[in-house]
Formats: sequence, C-alpha cells, structure tokens
Amino acid sequence: MGGGWQDRNGRSDGGGRGGTLAVGVLLVLLGVFFLASEQFSVDFGRYGWPVYIIVPGLFLLVVGLAIPHEGGLGAAIPGGIITTVGLVLALQRQTDTYASWAYMWALVAPGSVGVTLALFGVLHRRWDLLGAGLRSAATGLGLFIGFGLFFENVIGIDDVHPNMVFHTALPVMAVGLGIVIVIWNLLPERLRSGRRAAPEPWRPAESPETPPPPAPPAG
Repeated sequence: MGGGWQDRNGRSDGGGRGGTLAVGVLLVLLGVFFLASEQFSVDFGRYGWPVYIIVPGLFLLVVGLAIPHEGGLGAAIPGGIITTVGLVLALQRQTDTYASWAYMWALVAPGSVGVTLALFGVLHRRWDLLGAGLRSAATGLGLFIGFGLFFENVIGIDDVHPNMVFHTALPVMAVGLGIVIVIWNLLPERLRSGRRAAPEPWRPAESPETPPPPAPPAG
C-alpha cells in the first residue's frame, strides 16, 4: 500500500507531506499572532480565558480546511473540536452554567465533527463528506436537544444558576428540528439523495417480425 493519500486517478497526493505542511503553517500563524499581540499590547485576557482555546482552535481549523485532500481533516477536525469547546466554555463562563456540560458535550462530538466534515465537503466538492457531515451534525444537535430537555426542563440540573435561556429555547429547537425531520422524510428519495432520475436510453422502434422465407421443395 502507498504511504500517501491517493486521488481518484490513483496518483499519490502526499498526505504525510500535507500534514507536515499544516503543522508548519500553524506554527507560523501562531507565532505571528502572539508577536503581533505583544507588539500592539493586545490583552486578549479581557475577553475571557476561553479565547486562548478558541483562537488556536480556529487557526487549526482554517489550516486543515485549506488542505485540499483528506490529510487536511487531521488538522480540521481537532481544530473544530477545540474551537467548539472554547465557545461552550465562553458561554458557560458568561452565564455561570457549567452544569450544562451534561448535554453540551453533544455539540462538541459528534456535532462539531459533523460541521467540520460538511465544511470540508463544500469547500473541496466532496459530496460524500458533506452528506456524512450533515448526518453527524444532525445527530449531535438531536442529542443536545434531547439531553438538554431532560436535564433542564425535566429534572432542573442547576437550581442555583438555572439556564432560563435554554429552558425556553430547547422546546422551540425540538419543535423546529422535528418539523425539519418530518419534511425531510416526506421528500421523494431522488430529492433527498440529490440525484436526478436517469432518462431511459433511446432504443429504435422494433420492426414487426418478417416471416421466414419458405423452405425449398424437397428434391
């Protein structure tokens, strides 16, 4: 077996080299970012400590999406996970609702993994990855809503710092997701798969069979 990724024509795409290139570009971007913050005295800490998780995650995500073969997913997927963790922590820090990790994990995985796959599929015209990513993202969203309704609206996971925003929004999100699922399942199969019905191949009209010529009389 070859050591690198191969494209549809069977040529090696140099996946290992692409992954090493991604690490190098990431290090350069991180170095430029922190040098610029030192030169211009930018205090990112005032936006909250989760920014130190979000920024590296975004860099990793962008670098991975820029690599035009599957090797980029090795950087993009961890970048998407790290970015989502940082965003969740930023929200929890602002609302003081760290107990919401009981259901927020679904947005990290499989949610963010699915979104990253879908983005990669759109950017590089990989419709197989787009479909898989949308399914994973929908699964993550469904788990988030389902566990969120249970923990927030049924048992009240955090009585000290109740998350009233999610307490109200989760039922609305459940209704919206349910409507989308019902409509999706009512669509014809060819619309859901994105395929057009193949036209019937043209065939010449069959002429009526001519009777065989009479057999010559026996001599």
